[in-house]
Amino acid sequence: MTYVSRRPDEVGPEAREGEPAGPRFMSHREIADPAPLGLAAFAMTTVVLSVVNADLIPAALATVVLPLALFYGGLAQLLAGMWEFVRNNTFGALAFSSFGAFWLAYAGYARFIAPDLPKSTAYQATGLFLAVWGFFTLYMLVASLRTTAAVALVFLTLFVTFAILASGELAQNHQIVKIGGYVGILTGAVAWYASFAGVTNATWKRTVLPTRPLEFSHNGSARGGDGQGDGQTRSQTRGETAAPGR
Repeated sequence: MTYVSRRPDEVGPEAREGEPAGPRFMSHREIADPAPLGLAAFAMTTVVLSVVNADLIPAALATVVLPLALFYGGLAQLLAGMWEFVRNNTFGALAFSSFGAFWLAYAGYARFIAPDLPKSTAYQATGLFLAVWGFFTLYMLVASLRTTAAVALVFLTLFVTFAILASGELAQNHQIVKIGGYVGILTGAVAWYASFAGVTNATWKRTVLPTRPLEFSHNGSARGGDGQGDGQTRSQTRGETAAPGR
């Protein structure tokens, strides 16, 4: 719940008698779902970097990812995370804020830190950078099992991507890094689908592209909802991306 400020001249005559001018409380339901933006920003930046890692374009063109990492994957995704805080969505706030910061950190590391590292041991720094983000992604994967199948699949493929890339860097094996690049492209494609579903379902006001809400039964086993009936929350009916805290 947040509020917006209103001046007396902005309040209609029909509302002035029963409602004082000044701040009024506004439900988070009145705020657009920031998840499609965060997912799209993550997806596009991930795909571009993964195309480089997979050697689908020359390594000399790798800097093409830096503007995306700064402004779309970084800044735009970070802003999506801030709006998730407003919407009282702990999962979305942590995920988008953290991965927005990841892309900002990546841009800074690639542009200012990596070139000055000792060439004989730079791979250890890069491997460590990727490994700790892989650990973060692993526990976010566990949390994502209470969201939707689409979101959980993003975190599953992302964890595999980080694991492969970190292993390739630490082993100084470029072929493993290339495999990580292809898995990263898959990760970006899944995130793009989740974003596509979120914005399309919200615009059409019905489920056009399913994301399959995940639920846990009382005995702890997972089951997937079909987006209809008891498995569908109000936010999913409105086309919003499901996550705990909403």
